[in-house]
Formats: sequence, C-alpha cells, structure tokens
Amino acid sequence: MNRHKRLTALFAGMLIAGSSLLSFGSPAMAASPTTLKSGSQGGDVADLQFRLQTLGYFKGTITTTYGLITRTAVTKFQKEHGLAADGIAGPATWSKLKKLTVNKPELSKLARIIYSEARGEVYKGQVAVGAVVMNRLQSPLFPKTLTDVIMAPLAFSAVADGQYWLLPNNSAFLAAKDAVRGWDPTKNAVYYYNPTTAKSKWILSRKITTKIGNHVFAI
Repeated sequence: MNRHKRLTALFAGMLIAGSSLLSFGSPAMAASPTTLKSGSQGGDVADLQFRLQTLGYFKGTITTTYGLITRTAVTKFQKEHGLAADGIAGPATWSKLKKLTVNKPELSKLARIIYSEARGEVYKGQVAVGAVVMNRLQSPLFPKTLTDVIMAPLAFSAVADGQYWLLPNNSAFLAAKDAVRGWDPTKNAVYYYNPTTAKSKWILSRKITTKIGNHVFAI
C-alpha cells in the first residue's frame, strides 16, 4: 500500500503539468444524449433510471419503459438543479446527470479505484477517494467522463501498477454510491496524498482542505 500511495503523490504533480493532455476529448468519446419522455423505451431509459436512483430520485424498479415514476423523478431532479422542469430528459438534463452521476459500469469502475487506492482506509476515507473522482468529473481541468478521469495518464497510481484490476469488496461499492450521492468529506478536493511519503514539491504546495486517515486532501 505504501508504494502506491507514494506513486499517487508523484503522479498528481505530473498530472497538472500535463493538464492540456488531460483535458482531451475524443471526437467519438460520447454520442449525443437521447431525448427521453413518457412512452420512451429501451436501454437508455434504464440508464436514466439507474442514474436517478443513485441520487435518490427514482424509487421504482429499474425497467426499460419511461412511465409516470420516471417522469416524476426527472421533474424533481430538474427543479432541484435549475433546469426546465418539463419531465423530459433532453440534452441539458443528460448533461447535468452525467456530471453528477454514473451509469452501472461506471459505478463498478469507481468502486475499483476506491478499493485499489484506499482499501486500507476507514470508510470515510474510502468515500473521500470516490469524492475526489467525482469532483474531478465536475471540474473543467479534468476529462469529461468518469472513465477518462480514472484512466487519464498518470492520474492514479493504482491504474499504473495494476492494482485497479483487483475485485472491489462491498465496502468499496457502498463508498462509491455515497460519493455519487454527494457525500464529500474532502471539502471539494481534487487531489490527495500520503503526507509521510509524498516527495513532490508541487503536491505539497497544494492548499489542504482536510486530512482523513492516511490521506491529505487538497485543491
């Protein structure tokens, strides 16, 4: 664990130096969001419901049909996020959802990065690592999708050294869900490091927001 924590700090310094590379976006990275409304059917509806469910808006069973429960959840989400509350999941609603939520495969990826980077930390510290990923997702300084945030060159040492591919436990999945739902113990941090092993002058110069377990969190 010490090895990958040292690498995390070193890689964080290298990350900002290559920020122009990390802001990349492949032209084929994501298709235009599908507009969904009452009566719509298909896998995109299930994705929408899952995202809304992770935030606590959708209370029903995930299906592939856009019914009244889905419309109600979309409308509530729209009202609480300053969007036109028309109950239609159009481009603006999808854009906001993708900044604040994850789909099912992305939740697994978030759990993997939490487990590989923080499996020895207290639960709050595991959530904190997930929160850093979510904060990066919402920041213009980092890639636009959760997958690209995690897989960005030199962003996380656990990806570089292969620990990312370890199977996450239930705690990591719970921490991932809490991070997606908005629990941010880091106070908006986008970096973290182990202060006893960090050597990078750059990472040590970042403004500290809090310390949780063995990690210091910073902006």
